[in-house]
Amino acid sequence: MKKKILVTGGCGYIGSHTVVCLLENNFEVVIADDLSNASIASLDSIEKITGIKPDFIEIDLKELTKVKEVFKNQKNIAAVIHFAAYKAIGESVQNPLMYYQNNIVSLINTLLCQTEIGVNNIIFSSSASVYANPDKLPITEKDKTKRPLSPYGNTKKMAEEIIEDVVTANKNFAAISLRYFNPIGAHSSGLIGELPSGVPNNLMPYITQTAAGVREKLLIYGDDYPTKDGTPIRDYIHVEDLAEAHVKALKRLLNKEQDNSFEVFNLGRGKGYSVLEIVTAFEEVTKQKLNYQITKRRQGDVPILYAATDLAEQKLGWKATRKLEEMIASSWQWEQKVRKEN
Repeated sequence: MKKKILVTGGCGYIGSHTVVCLLENNFEVVIADDLSNASIASLDSIEKITGIKPDFIEIDLKELTKVKEVFKNQKNIAAVIHFAAYKAIGESVQNPLMYYQNNIVSLINTLLCQTEIGVNNIIFSSSASVYANPDKLPITEKDKTKRPLSPYGNTKKMAEEIIEDVVTANKNFAAISLRYFNPIGAHSSGLIGELPSGVPNNLMPYITQTAAGVREKLLIYGDDYPTKDGTPIRDYIHVEDLAEAHVKALKRLLNKEQDNSFEVFNLGRGKGYSVLEIVTAFEEVTKQKLNYQITKRRQGDVPILYAATDLAEQKLGWKATRKLEEMIASSWQWEQKVRKEN
């Protein structure tokens, strides 16, 4: 019998890629999403890729009574993968209460229902932002988390602490938190990818939208960081590699292979690229010239982040394999498809 996984935020960018990977690994999937930053069209794309259309529930997870209904009506959920969250650093700085309300309350409601019914497994979608401005590089899971530089990052840190407390209080409960670095790219089919509403907060869709003529120019936030070219350095990882890590983590959780009831893993490639290096690489891979402008720093950004990924390789048997050129090419393929359809 297939194990049923509830995926909150499963219509979103990382969520939809992970749903594809789950279906390809013979899991049954139920998606719960409020569609605030995702499209219902992703369900059709998931079906085209896998031949399976997952069950879908449109729901605001901040409404506890509705969350209770989901858990009551969906029998035999084996685990939750919790993606549902707002995720724009700049927006969170401008509107912190919206982020705390959405990201924390939706998690608490999900955990309340899980513990009440006995769905004792959760994989949490976390972020490298929990390390804030690290003392040393590369960042390992043993490095202490700090007060992040944005409310968005702080919701991830607080969420991990909440989950850890739940695990401590419930001896049957187990959790894995996956700390993403910078996911980019799109599915190799070209059918799903990152499609933010409004001006993108992440670099790659901003680049592809600029190249496609949707944006007049790419704004690069600061060139006075202590890096080789003055622009921030990040660890970019292909979203399909990221999705595969979720399936590996899920199997570890369900097979009770954990060393501890609450585990954390960094997910990155272990290599950093600056913003200008990504711009240059995009121009080389796609032969598209980018119009960009340097502007002032964005509040909440740190200079350099890249991961040590040894633990994920050792414990999950996972390693990111797709190279930067593949991430860029798939992002551009996806952008062109979206523009053709619109």
